[in-house]
Amino acid sequence: MNQTKVPAMLKPLLCVAFLLLAQQALAQQSAPSDPAVTSSPTTSPTDLTDHYVGDLGLGAIRMDQNVLGKKATVSPLPYIYGDYGRFFGRLDTFGVKTLQMGDGYLEFSTRINFDGHDASNGLQRRNDAIPLGIGTYQETPFGAFFLNGFYDVGSSHGSFFEAIYAVELDAGALAVYPQIGAVRQSASYNNYFYGVTSAESAASGYRAYSGSASTNTILALSAEYSITPTWVANITLRRTWLGRGITNSPIVNRNIENLGFVTLSYRFK
Repeated sequence: MNQTKVPAMLKPLLCVAFLLLAQQALAQQSAPSDPAVTSSPTTSPTDLTDHYVGDLGLGAIRMDQNVLGKKATVSPLPYIYGDYGRFFGRLDTFGVKTLQMGDGYLEFSTRINFDGHDASNGLQRRNDAIPLGIGTYQETPFGAFFLNGFYDVGSSHGSFFEAIYAVELDAGALAVYPQIGAVRQSASYNNYFYGVTSAESAASGYRAYSGSASTNTILALSAEYSITPTWVANITLRRTWLGRGITNSPIVNRNIENLGFVTLSYRFK
């Protein structure tokens, strides 16, 4: 297993986390101390807050590098999962809530992406995607639904769509969140990241390959333990079964990808 430094795309997240912490500290200092004039806590998933509500912390993430025979990497990770008015952060997805829709909002968002890989063995460099998209997070009495569609404004000019369902199971200080979902990636997206051109084939020895669309299946499990009312530990394990549009590529190691992360965070209310 390779140990790596903080990825360049994670550094802006550290800045966001520190800014949110500073803003929250200032808000707490200026908040009225009299309970009679303190606003009551929000209870609806569609309520918008005037301060940051959620988790901020640090952790480590382990990701498979599933191309060109590379191994998994472990990297430090700033952890942001919460809301500040219409703005939200959900680990790797950041955006703004617009029109209220059902038990949530229509959202515009972007995502930190790690599909890119450096030039190697005669293949050209693939840049990380720059996804911009729309979606919604629906927090219903029957569980939470994440529905998103993204277009890569970067190099691939491809798209991907995801639908994920999660449910919360509580047992005292422990909360468990089983998740199931699917991601549909377009042919353009897969061809950019996993295709092999004729020129690359001649230089690398890999057979030429033109990527096609794929549907990837996701199963995940998160466990969250409240150490104190304000400090929370989290561990998440996720496995993705890749579709044939990816696994048929000669540069892909195997048909599954694993991801895991552990975090320790402070919960703002």
